[in-house]
Amino acid sequence: MAAKDDLGKHGEQLAADYLTRVGMTVLARNWRCRDGEIDLIARDGRALVVVEVKTRSGRSHGTALEAVDIAKLIRLRGLAGRWRSTQSERFDGIRVDIIGLERFAGDFAIRHEKGVV
Repeated sequence: MAAKDDLGKHGEQLAADYLTRVGMTVLARNWRCRDGEIDLIARDGRALVVVEVKTRSGRSHGTALEAVDIAKLIRLRGLAGRWRSTQSERFDGIRVDIIGLERFAGDFAIRHEKGVV
């Protein structure tokens, strides 16, 4: 299990670095409440963006993006509202994104799907 946890943590770091490179600001990581967790919370312009990060070392269980179902995405939208209610900063809207990372020959391919719900 430790190897899987390490892979996930590494993927979340790569995703946070990627978001910063593309001009977004990471506001929080691994935010938790009793109803769930948001991997990354970011600002893209005036939009609040919650990001589900999935990291895979292969495709034996499907792609990283296929691992995120609609129930999870809907739950993330609700969690985003809860997080936003604790903040003084105002946002024009909420967006739910997925970042899928898959390792091929030692390197990671990143796929960023914006506004999935």
